Amino acid sequence: MNDNTGAQRPKRRIPSVGRRTVLRGAGLGAAAPLIPGIASATTSPDEAAHGVTAPGPVSFRWLGTSGWRIDVGGRTVLFDPYLTRFKTGLYEGDFKPETRLESDPDLVREHIGRPELVLVSHSHWDHIADVPQIAKSTGARIVGTETTFHLLVAFGVDPEQISVVKGGELLDFDGITVEVVPSLHSRNKRHSYFAPGTLNSPPATAPKTIKDLPEGDTLAFQVTAGRTGPAAFLMGASDFAERAVQGLRPDLAMVAVPSSTATARYVPRLLRALDRPGVVVPVHWDNFEEPLSEPPRRDPAMDLDGFVAQVRQASPTSRIVIPDYRTTYGGDMRPAAR
Repeated sequence: MNDNTGAQRPKRRIPSVGRRTVLRGAGLGAAAPLIPGIASATTSPDEAAHGVTAPGPVSFRWLGTSGWRIDVGGRTVLFDPYLTRFKTGLYEGDFKPETRLESDPDLVREHIGRPELVLVSHSHWDHIADVPQIAKSTGARIVGTETTFHLLVAFGVDPEQISVVKGGELLDFDGITVEVVPSLHSRNKRHSYFAPGTLNSPPATAPKTIKDLPEGDTLAFQVTAGRTGPAAFLMGASDFAERAVQGLRPDLAMVAVPSSTATARYVPRLLRALDRPGVVVPVHWDNFEEPLSEPPRRDPAMDLDGFVAQVRQASPTSRIVIPDYRTTYGGDMRPAAR
């Protein structure tokens, strides 16, 4: 949650110089709301000439919080899929750490399709609460930290179904490439964060409340669809290890909005390290206790407008896309044609 309370990388094929510049579109630095009919679903001739992926075989759907569903030619990858979105009192000023964990199988099934891969950034409830249900009902492979492994085993997930990573791995899932990036969890105004801790063995009993889920270290992921992309950088929390992200050069950066200024120069350092991505998509700014059937409602602790302004200043040629739950986007993060 955004806290209100390695190895040398092989070079990735890059279609041509200026690849990410053309992703930015005509409105340089403009924040484009993803509402059908507002942003064009057509790839411009300039974009096509530079190898930019148009809507079609690759699609993205925001699942709220930091979650994403990525579909690649009929195959589905999930990142931090938190769908049940139960009440904890967080947005009413009466946060209850003893809130019992919930997962609604019917609601989960409505959104996930048939995933073969689930990437988990860390083990707070707003990232992992629905993952045991998804793992057991679909057989999808889960990729996450050792803490995530031990928690899922306690929930009854088959250990053989889980891949433990540390950061630095480059994994090939039959043409979908996943680069695991060591990362950091966001910090609050006191420079601390919610529910720290790691596990080196499964808990004696399955966790029952949100306070039973430690953060357990944090990862980011870069997912590349096919040989030429697009490459999407996915964050689950609003902090990062600067040296770990240098050289990634994603086409799309799904960047968590911070709830405090505890991380110094967060936006300019991150965008510089990522070489100023063509498209920046703010995430983890919504009230994640409201259902996905409703339009996104802002978390009042998140300064989304201030974040957008910082992106414009730090990377004025990046196209900024404010996502919506109900829109499916193509590989260029424009609404896909219906």
